[in-house]
Amino acid sequence: MAAPPFFPGFRALDIEAGGVRFAGVIGGAGPPLLLLHGFPETHIAWRKLAPALARQHSLIIPDLPGYGASRPRAMTPRWTKRRVGAALVALMRALGHQRFALAGHDRGARAGYRLALDHPGVVSRFASLTVVPTLDAMLAVDYRYASKSYHWFLLAQEADLPERLLAAAPDAFIDRAFTGMGAESDEVIEPSAREAYRGAFRNASVRHAICEDYRAALEEDLAQDQADRAAGRKLDCPVLVLWPRAQEVPGRPGPAEIWKGWAEDVTGAVTTGGHLQPEDRPEEVAAALVPFFKQERRST
Repeated sequence: MAAPPFFPGFRALDIEAGGVRFAGVIGGAGPPLLLLHGFPETHIAWRKLAPALARQHSLIIPDLPGYGASRPRAMTPRWTKRRVGAALVALMRALGHQRFALAGHDRGARAGYRLALDHPGVVSRFASLTVVPTLDAMLAVDYRYASKSYHWFLLAQEADLPERLLAAAPDAFIDRAFTGMGAESDEVIEPSAREAYRGAFRNASVRHAICEDYRAALEEDLAQDQADRAAGRKLDCPVLVLWPRAQEVPGRPGPAEIWKGWAEDVTGAVTTGGHLQPEDRPEEVAAALVPFFKQERRST
């Protein structure tokens, strides 16, 4: 059987779990490590990092529910991060993994920390790339953030206005999104990967799922973060926070400081480049992730 595109030596992931027909790839050997992509990507966001991580881990790299080729059986009730996290736990259990490490970028990190909060003891180590929890992100919103990250508020508008607008020019929208993330260069996203992302985004069901993801962020996800903050709940595993220097805001707490409100064991590292760290600066990200998750390997 031929290897999946972008992942030589890996095999395709195609399994029903938690109300989702998950698609993606699996490869490598060692303790399990779940990798979750962000907006507006698919599992191929990890193509540059997978070879380094696969040398010490069994990698499970799915499309998030509704993104790419992962198809939920139903879109209602809404796919909140809580529901996504539960489906991912079901996926990992279906593959024989009761406990696992997790790295998430962008939306994948939001699903990841919700999974860890809702399922104590399941996540051994968690790496968050480019994000702080949704509650903290929204409390810090000002006109600069709203201008640069307008998609948060556009995609979260009531259905089906965003869906209709996106249908008019899906390629233009996703290309503009990548440009805003500093990924206009073919060195960050090569033409074949860019076309794969465009192809996924041309699917109306994918665009609808993405809009629902952002609606959930400003409604259910935010409310769940608020409830956890009020109750003092924290992640019960070591947390690594990676953040591009270009996204630091002078005069405000750094991401690692913010995450210390959500976990007892937090370390931080800064990379160069832009928002799409796994594709923009894979060598720097690997230099941080490999030793962090290697500690998990030594403890198993």
